[in-house]
Amino acid sequence: MTSLALPERRDLQLPDAAQDRSREPTPRWWRDATAAFAWAVTLFVVALWVAGGGLTAFGSAGESLTNLGHLSGLLASVLMLLQVLLMARIPVVEQAWGQDELARVHRLVGFTSFNLMLAHIALTILGYSAGTDLGVIGTFVDEVLHSPGMLLALAGAVALVMVVVTSVRKARARLRHESWHLLHLYAYLGGGLALPHQLWTGQDFNTNGLATGFWWGLYAVALISVLVFRVGLPLIRSRRHRLVVSHVVAESSTVTSVVMTGRRLDLLRVRAGQFFQWRFLDGPGWTRANPYSLSAAPDGRTLRITAEAVGGSSSRLATLRPGTKVLLEGPYGRLHTGVRTSGKAVLIGAGIGITPLRAILEELPAAPTAKDGVVVIYRVGSHADIVLGNELLDLARSRGGRVVAVVGHRNRERSSWLPADSSSLGDVEAMTRIVPDIAERDVYVCGNPAWMDAVIAAAHEAGVPREAVHHERFSY
Repeated sequence: MTSLALPERRDLQLPDAAQDRSREPTPRWWRDATAAFAWAVTLFVVALWVAGGGLTAFGSAGESLTNLGHLSGLLASVLMLLQVLLMARIPVVEQAWGQDELARVHRLVGFTSFNLMLAHIALTILGYSAGTDLGVIGTFVDEVLHSPGMLLALAGAVALVMVVVTSVRKARARLRHESWHLLHLYAYLGGGLALPHQLWTGQDFNTNGLATGFWWGLYAVALISVLVFRVGLPLIRSRRHRLVVSHVVAESSTVTSVVMTGRRLDLLRVRAGQFFQWRFLDGPGWTRANPYSLSAAPDGRTLRITAEAVGGSSSRLATLRPGTKVLLEGPYGRLHTGVRTSGKAVLIGAGIGITPLRAILEELPAAPTAKDGVVVIYRVGSHADIVLGNELLDLARSRGGRVVAVVGHRNRERSSWLPADSSSLGDVEAMTRIVPDIAERDVYVCGNPAWMDAVIAAAHEAGVPREAVHHERFSY
């Protein structure tokens, strides 16, 4: 570990964003409120099943299987709709949970809903087949061909199977972000195709006025949320601010910064460290959005992103021309200064993950004393991999802080945030050597997921409270 040594520094002009931004983040209690709402809705569905005679419908083996299939179908449907609400980018929900927790809950709810859907199909077919001579396969074919809405429901189930299969981590790792995102939209199609089946054959839609109103209401809320927050709000913001590419800067042979200007950017409620979904209208591929964090604090006049060329979309950034129109969706994420729990901070980034931390550094106020100064720990494979280094040095100095480079190739013998040549040091020991008072600081982390896990584990072991560690993942 060494103090960051770079070529001759260049002056950095600090924008107005270095001023204090006092906008309060969405309170965490909103997360508890949304979780309570989800549980209440799910329990209400169970209550409707009970009120409809669910507990008394157990009789023969076939009746019992069909009854359980009915319950699993109801639960699969409500969880699917709750998942749509999680995907809808409702600002108060997204800001309260943050991307990490929201993505984790999204996966949990999604896989649970999918498993319940499979259980619904299997239990219902087994239950129906118990009362016929057609057998399981014959009953399945008969239901698909003759029950109202079943062909559409089967098509919806196939769409959901495709979404789930491509969401498994190993399959997800083999897909480009753009391809995965496009396939993921089939979840909406799957849910929509299942609706006629529920309308035409579902007891809760046809026999109980309260249940009918509940299900129609929940479907309407899900649809309106998607239309408003995934379609309407991004279009309104893009039209209001009319972003265009101002200029493109090659930070290195593989890293590019894009600076954008627009109208009334001071009205855009964004903080340093947050990210947008970006679409650059420069030709084919513009429909595919990509998440990039701000690499400079917003100043009301410009927005800047910095990305490494790791795929087709990120490589395109280097070829953008001034004047290219930009559509944006966001801002998203809780990786910003508004979530701090103390007056001191340490920013720990690896590779291109340093870019949102550089923006956060710009927004942090100057420390009252030298010992309280912000510490930036920058993990890179070699000095040639350092990007935005001069800016980091200037910003840290202006805030009474320091930058420490942790340089070296990855340790392949153990899971560690340290390089191989530091194998004699433990993860916690190295962290506390660099920042002895780390337990009293907020810790911001950004890098590849496995490395982040090692940093977060070391920070907690060093005494940093869970609520004082802030991180964002983009790999879900």
